[in-house]
Amino acid sequence: MFDFFRPKFPSLKLMGPRVYIRPPATSDQRAWLDLRRVSRSFLEPYEPAWPRDALTPAAYRRRIRRAHADWQANIGYAFFIFSRRDDSLLGGITVTNVRRGVIQAGNIGYWIGEPHQRNGYMFEGVQLCLDFCFRNLDLHRVEAACLVDNIPSKRLLEKSGFRGEGRARQYLCIAGKWQDHDTFAILRQDVRPILPRPKS
Repeated sequence: MFDFFRPKFPSLKLMGPRVYIRPPATSDQRAWLDLRRVSRSFLEPYEPAWPRDALTPAAYRRRIRRAHADWQANIGYAFFIFSRRDDSLLGGITVTNVRRGVIQAGNIGYWIGEPHQRNGYMFEGVQLCLDFCFRNLDLHRVEAACLVDNIPSKRLLEKSGFRGEGRARQYLCIAGKWQDHDTFAILRQDVRPILPRPKS
């Protein structure tokens, strides 16, 4: 019988040269809370408004239950990003809004803990996630969006092979207000970087 408080995700670990990604686990709660706490001022301007209890075990359990429900419904796939060196949590990456039929597309979103920014970890995480999207999910197109002044995110997407497609007015409610976003997409056949083979 399914334990509502301990969701079971697929046993999946995708390895890169320096990082790996896998679905979240209940045992990641402390690491997630600690990393989000030290990164709060860094992350809040780029995320939906944090609820009052954002840094509590209850908030983490809600996220895990929602992520598990999305996996079960085949509409969303959440991953955490970890260092291969010491298994420390670095950030998260999620595929959402997966649509089938004639579109075969999904959206990608991500966050990195402030202590780990500008080390290239998210670049690896995005490549691993795109491999999952195109190989495991058989998607044709992956979309992304970022705030118009989020230059690091734009550079990450461009480096990862995404192409800019325009500006969407008041696209998402971020930090409590509707804000314009620049939109990007990558197709299965588009050229993108190839990560070095991970060392065993």
